[in-house]
Amino acid sequence: MSSIDTAILGGTLLAIVFYGVWKTRNDRKLDDFLKGSSNHWGTIGLSVMATQASAITFLSTPGLAYDSGMAFVQNYFGMPLALILISVVFVPMYYKLELLSVYEFLEHRFDSKTRALGSVLFLIQRGFSAGITIYAPSIILTTVLGWDMNTTVTLVGLSVIIYTVTGGSHAVSVTHRYQMIIILSGMAIAFGIVVYKISSYASFAENLQVADTLGHLNIVDFSLDINKRYTLWSGLLGGFFLSLSYFGTDQSQAQRYMSGHSVRDSRLGLMFNAVLKIPMQFMILLLGVLVFVFYQWERPPATFLPSAITQVALEQDADAYQKYEDAVSQGFADQRTVLTDYVEAIRAGDGQQEAVAAAAVQSAGQSIRDSRAQLRSHIATAADEESLKDSDYVFIHFILNELPIGLIGLLVAVILCAAMSSTASELSALATVSTVDFYQNHFVKGRDDSHYMTATRIFTAAWGGLAILFALFASMVESLIEAVNIVGSLFYGTVLGLFLAAFFIRRIGANAAFVAALVAQVSVLVLYFTSFLDIGYLWYNLIACFLVITLSLMIQQILGKKAA
Repeated sequence: MSSIDTAILGGTLLAIVFYGVWKTRNDRKLDDFLKGSSNHWGTIGLSVMATQASAITFLSTPGLAYDSGMAFVQNYFGMPLALILISVVFVPMYYKLELLSVYEFLEHRFDSKTRALGSVLFLIQRGFSAGITIYAPSIILTTVLGWDMNTTVTLVGLSVIIYTVTGGSHAVSVTHRYQMIIILSGMAIAFGIVVYKISSYASFAENLQVADTLGHLNIVDFSLDINKRYTLWSGLLGGFFLSLSYFGTDQSQAQRYMSGHSVRDSRLGLMFNAVLKIPMQFMILLLGVLVFVFYQWERPPATFLPSAITQVALEQDADAYQKYEDAVSQGFADQRTVLTDYVEAIRAGDGQQEAVAAAAVQSAGQSIRDSRAQLRSHIATAADEESLKDSDYVFIHFILNELPIGLIGLLVAVILCAAMSSTASELSALATVSTVDFYQNHFVKGRDDSHYMTATRIFTAAWGGLAILFALFASMVESLIEAVNIVGSLFYGTVLGLFLAAFFIRRIGANAAFVAALVAQVSVLVLYFTSFLDIGYLWYNLIACFLVITLSLMIQQILGKKAA
C-alpha cells in the first residue's frame, strides 16, 4: 500500500479506538461496563448489524459469491420473522428481569444447572467463532504486508483484546455506529468502482446476463432436496431458527439490544435490522458476483492465494506450476473470445447465436475452473495441506490491485473495522457470561462492581488468547462465512429449544429440559460428524430445537412433574 493508504488506514482505526475509550472513561458500574443502558434505537440497530457483520462478511461473502453465486442470501430469508418474534416475546422479558446475561433467564425459569448448560454451549460455539473472525483480518494483513500468518493472527488478536479490555462492551456499542457508517460507505464505493470498470466492456444488464449464464445469479432455489446447502425452504425454516437463536439467545447480540434506553429502542433497533439486513447481504453478494464478471473480462491471477503460500509449490516444481498457470491463461484467452461473441449476439437479438455463444461461455468457464482447481490441488500438495481454497482472498486482491490510492486504505480499514467490532463483541460477550454466569454466580459472590469489572477484563484476555489459538487452525476451513454458520448451527438449536420451552411450555420442568438438551446436543453432533444425514447445515437448527422440545415433553411425562 502507498503511504497515503497506510495513513488513512491507521488514522481510521486509531480514531475508532480512542473514541470508544474516551466515551467510556467514566464507566464505574458493572452494568455500564458490560452493556451500557442509554443507547437509542439507531445506535442499537447499527450495533446489532456491526456485531453480525464481521470481517468475514466483507471478505469471505464476496469471495463466496465469486465462487458460487448468490444462493447464500437465502440463509437470511427467515431473519425478519425471527426478529419480530424476539421483539415481541424476548425483549420485554429480558428488560423485566434486568439481566446482564441472557442465560440468567434459564435459571429464573428452570434452575442453575440448566443455566450453566446454556452458558457452556454458548461459550463453546462463540469461542470457536471468535477464532474464525480473528483469522479473517489476518488474511488482509498477510496479503498486504507479506507477514507470516501465525504472526499476523497473534498481532490482530492482541490488538482486539486490548481494545475490548480497555472499554468493555459499552465501548464496543458506542463505536459501532461510526464503524458501520465507514463500512457501508466503503462497500458502496467499491460497488460503484466495479460497476464502472465492467461498463467499459458491456452494459450493466449485459454483464448481469453474463453472470446468469455462468450460474451466478442463483438467488432463489425452490428445490425440496434437503441435501442442498442453500434453498428457499432451508432459508425460511432453518434460517428462521438460526436467526431466532442467534439474535434471541446469543449473548453477543442480546448484549447489544439490552443496552437500549427502553424496550421501544431495543425493538426499533431490531426492526432496523429486519428491514435492512437482507438488502445489505444481497448487495454484498452482488458485489462479489460483479467482481466475478470483472475477472471474466480482465485476466485473473491463476490463483488468488498469497505468494507466501504459492512460493512453496513454485520452488518445489516450477515446471508443473507453470503448466497449470499456462492452462489458466489459455482458458482465459479462449473465454474472452467467446464472451465477446456472446455479448454481440445479445445486442443483435439473435436468439440462436446467443444460445450457441452461451454454451461456449459456459464450457470455457468450466475449463478455467478446472485448471484453477488443479493448480490449487498442486499447491496444497506442496504445502502439505489437504486442500486449499482461494475464495477468501478474491475481494482483497481486487481492492489492492484495482482501486485507486486512498480508497485502498479506506477499504482495508472497512474490513478491519468490521473485524474489530465483531470480534470485540464476541470477546465481550464471552467475558460477560464467564463472569456473570460462573464466576459471580458460583465462585465469588457479593463483591463490589470494581472487582467484577476486573474479573471481566481478565476473562476477556483469556478468551482472546483461546480465540487466537482457534484462529491458528482456521486455514483448514473451506469458507470462513460458511464455517461461522456451520459452528453456530451445531449449537444454536439446542439453546433455542431451552429458551422456547422456557417461554411457551410451562409444564416442562428443569430436569426434563436439562436432560433433553444434553441428548439433543449429542445427537446433532453425532449426526453431523458421522454424516449420517447428508443435509444442509441450516436444518440442524430445526432438528436440535425440535428434539429439545419433544424430548422435554416426553421426559416430563415420564417424571410426572410440572414446572414450578
